[in-house]
This record gives sequence, structure tokens and C-alpha cells, in this order.
Amino acid sequence: MMKKMFKFGLLLVSMLTASTMLFASGQQAQSGQTSGGKQVKISFWHIGTAPTDKGFYQGVVDEYMKAHPNVTIEVTILENEAFKSKLTTVMQSGNPPDIFHSWGGGVLAEYAKAGLLKDITQEVKSSGFYDTMAPGVWGVYSYNGKIYGAPHDMGAITVWYNKELLAKVGYTSFPSDWDEFIILVKKLKAAGITPIALGGGDKWPAMHIWSYIALRLGGGELFENTFSGKNKAGFKDPTFVKAGQILADLAALKPFQDGFLGATYNDEAALVGNGVAAMEIMGQWAPNVQNDSSTSKKGLGDKLATAPFPMIKGGKGKITDVIGGGNGMAIGKNAPIETLDFLRFLDSKENNAKYATIAGIIPTVKGAEVGITDPNAKLVKSIVDKTTYYQLYLDQFLSPAAGAAVNDAVQTILAGTATPEQACAAIQAAYEQSK
Repeated sequence: MMKKMFKFGLLLVSMLTASTMLFASGQQAQSGQTSGGKQVKISFWHIGTAPTDKGFYQGVVDEYMKAHPNVTIEVTILENEAFKSKLTTVMQSGNPPDIFHSWGGGVLAEYAKAGLLKDITQEVKSSGFYDTMAPGVWGVYSYNGKIYGAPHDMGAITVWYNKELLAKVGYTSFPSDWDEFIILVKKLKAAGITPIALGGGDKWPAMHIWSYIALRLGGGELFENTFSGKNKAGFKDPTFVKAGQILADLAALKPFQDGFLGATYNDEAALVGNGVAAMEIMGQWAPNVQNDSSTSKKGLGDKLATAPFPMIKGGKGKITDVIGGGNGMAIGKNAPIETLDFLRFLDSKENNAKYATIAGIIPTVKGAEVGITDPNAKLVKSIVDKTTYYQLYLDQFLSPAAGAAVNDAVQTILAGTATPEQACAAIQAAYEQSK
């Protein structure tokens, strides 16, 4: 599956531009597969800590339980890192939640291989649920041709920046070239403005920067050849090492806030949302988290804009090469049949469109794109629509151990405790061990 997953971008494009409406309104247990009135409990874990997310999920839960009085859905809300930690613990005990947040990819594959997830392929396809999204999207939530979950949001990592702060140093748009980007960073520093907010303590935010630099240098071919085994050097390839050196050179400029190595992602979002830092490199959820993390709870409003990650001169990458992913739900091995019915309700066209409107997500369900109203979300959608190579976040695409190694290695580069060569060798060692 690993060798197939990174190809889903082209299919994702067709999904995001489709307008066929296959999922009717009403949304009550269309599969007809229920426990026949027997009292059922469903455990539901999600990471939507922002008020808009919490409100959306709770509204869906309440509506479903009202239509199905025999079903009780017990909701657990966890912050990103707390979720990962607690999920690891319950998975080790062999007792997963019935439905829980998932980024798909290698982590989902590991759980599927361990028998911790429910194969929902037959139910998804026989109920018509499968046809509400493009086949490529389902690939991210599949392993060995079997489906174990479903996405509701697929977007891209972009640069989210404060137009007002950039204007103070003479910019009316974001640089499209890395050299120009470095000049911007230096100008912001000189003006006493923190150029980039980074939650280095959580590690994964920094991983996106290194990954994107590597993609701009080597293009999709670098990643394809590494995952297929054609590139014998793997992550020790000189291009990955060069990406590490470029990241180290960036860190030498001290573009991040003081104490960034111990900061959380929410700290990062707050710095941008409060107008302290000029930018962050983050996914499509960034505005929502900025709003929630800001003092005003309103974030930057119209001052916020987004742009593609800068190109690097001499690199093989294209502006249409994208690193991204999204959010969805996986189904635990012991989940009652009503869990799948609830998943279909959660991912109905109406609810997917509603979530796009209130949270700025890039919806996966056909026809739900009508819910996109935010200009920045529309821009992210246009970036994904034009994708020629789409790489799922490395810490989710790879196995849990290899993904964690990527995050750890990138942090050592930023901390100056390892050279780019050493960091890339550590990633390759973990990658080989996880095969």
C-alpha cells in the first residue's frame, strides 16, 4: 500500500472538482444495518478542540442520537499530542475506540496489520458510501485493498502570513522564490518582527518545512524512488541531506520565536493569531486554530493570507508538487454496526458542506465544495486542484516508528545537535527497520 498511496493526488483532484451529488439528505441509517433497537454505545474520539470544531461534532452527534434513540455516542475530545499518546496506549491494550480521528497513511496501515481496525469495505461499497468520494481519497484510509476509515477533509500545507506585517517591510505579496523568502525573513528580523512561528516542541510542525524543501529540491521523483526502493540511498540521498542543510541555514538566521524548541503547535498558532509572528507553515486548519488560540478568539481576520511554499532555484520540484493531507475517521475493531452508519452521517454531503463553511476545511464529499466560503480556503482548494504530485505528511505516510524518526531528526537539525547527514541517516535507519 505504501507504494500506491502517494499516487492518490491526481484522483484527489478529480474529487475536489466534482459536482455530482450522490448522497441524499435525511441521512438516517441508509444501509439498514443496525442492532434493531437494542441499546448501543459508541465511543467517539476527535481532536476538534476549537469551539467551531467542537460545536460541529457535538451537533452531528446530537442530531444522530435524536434520530436513533437507541444509540448513545460518548465523545472524547483531545488535543493533538494528547490524542496520539492516549491512542497509542489504548491500541497497545488492544481496545481501540469505536470511531476515532485518523490521518490515514502508514499509521492506519500499522493498526490494520495488527488487527485493531474493522474492515468496512463491503459495507462502504454496498451502501453507496464509496461513490460519494473519489477512489483515490479512499486509498489513504485503506490497507491491502481493504477500507478501514473515511476522510472528510483533504488540503495542503501552505504558508499562512500576516499581510499587515509583511506590508511593514515593503511586501504586498508573498515571495515565490526561496532566496527572496530569505530576504523577507531578514527584513522582518531587522524590523523587530518574529518572521516564523514554530511549535518545535511538538516536532511535527517543523517536519513540514524540511519535507517541503526536499520536495522543492528533488520533486515527486525523489519521494517515489525512495519509497519504491529505486533510490538505494533512501533518506541518506544527497538531496534529503541538502534539504537538511538549507533548514539548518534558515535556523541560523534565528527566524523563530524565542524558546521555539519547547513550544507547542498551539503556541505557534497563538503567535500568528495575535499578530506577533509574521507567518507559519501549516495545513488548511491553520486559520481555525489561530482564531481559537488568539487572545481575541478572532485571529487575524482579513489580514490573514496564504501562499504556496516557495520554489528553490535549480530544484527539480514544481509549484504543483504538494505536501498535504487531511483528517478523517477510522473504525475500531469492536465497533458496533451503527458506528459505520454514524460515519456515513458525519460524512454526508450536507454535513461535509456545513463543516467546510464553519471551519474552512477542504471537503472530500462530492458536492460539498459549495460550503467553501473563505477566500483562503478557496485558494488552498485551487492549489490542490492543480496538484501533479501529492505527498501525504511523512509522519503519517510512513510507519509510526519511521514517522516519529523523521520528526525527531528534523528537531535535532534545528537544535544543532545533529548534522543533516546524521539526521538523514537516523531517518533511513528507522525506515529500513520498519519495513
